[in-house]
Amino acid sequence: MAVYTKINSKHINYIEKNYNIGKIKSFAGIKKGIENTNYLLKTKNKRFILTLFEKRVQKKDLPFFMNLMDKMNKQKINCPKPQRNKKGSFLIKIKNKTGSIVSFVEGKDKLKLNHKNCYEIGKNIAKLHRASKKIKLYRKNSLSLKEWPKLLSKIGNKSKVINTNLNSLMKNSLLQIKNKWPKNLPRGIIHADLFIDNIFFKKNKFNGYIDFYFACNDFLMYEIAICINALCFDKRNNKFIFNKKKSRNLIRGYSKIRSLSSKEKRSLNILCRGAALRYLLTRTYDYLNTPKNAVIRIKNPREYIQKLKVHNKFSDFKNYYN
Repeated sequence: MAVYTKINSKHINYIEKNYNIGKIKSFAGIKKGIENTNYLLKTKNKRFILTLFEKRVQKKDLPFFMNLMDKMNKQKINCPKPQRNKKGSFLIKIKNKTGSIVSFVEGKDKLKLNHKNCYEIGKNIAKLHRASKKIKLYRKNSLSLKEWPKLLSKIGNKSKVINTNLNSLMKNSLLQIKNKWPKNLPRGIIHADLFIDNIFFKKNKFNGYIDFYFACNDFLMYEIAICINALCFDKRNNKFIFNKKKSRNLIRGYSKIRSLSSKEKRSLNILCRGAALRYLLTRTYDYLNTPKNAVIRIKNPREYIQKLKVHNKFSDFKNYYN
């Protein structure tokens, strides 16, 4: 979440006229995240999130995201529920940007996860995957392996400002990952961006997910790989240390609901390397191209240099589980 597009009381009046959500008492920009413009809207009794879609989110994908969240709610998965406007649409136009209003998910992200939290998250990811099997929607992963060479090309040698060896690290890693990328693993709808700030806890218990705007159809195991990168490293003095106990409990929690095949287990290391490279590429691109006037917290790509190097030293499932 972030603020690229600024709105005022005129736009709030427009929202009030077009939605049955009541009088909006206050609105404020949300700085977290990097992809879209987000505002917290408060009415007398409820809170909502207004999102104006920017950058990578394509208009053609919006019906998928809205319908997915709507159907996930019907499957008892706690996530933002899109609100229909008076015309029956999930979408609205504000300042030439397409937007949506969704319900506010109670709770907040937990800055420091323990291994029990990771177990609970693992279980709930498997429940998300199980629920998604009942949802007949499809969206190709727009940031899959096939797209990474294009990102690398756009970044070019500009990455030297981050690290002098970054370009060669990304190039060599891409070549190795491409050659070993798995085929024919179990697929389904995945969230594809389950970072700590997209997972909400309430009273120290898992309470739901937010930010489904990377959701797509892909390997279910790729979701686990993304989560290991996002949730299973501890930061100490600007170094990211792999926490095997967290990784083990994440996988154990997931396996409690959905068993992993031997092929999925064998693929984990290369998927973790791929997930690390994907975020290294996108964070590097964002670091180099984010407008200076954006009200935003830019995420440091150097974190994923470290994480990619950790995975490069590993070879199999035992490194993450035993």
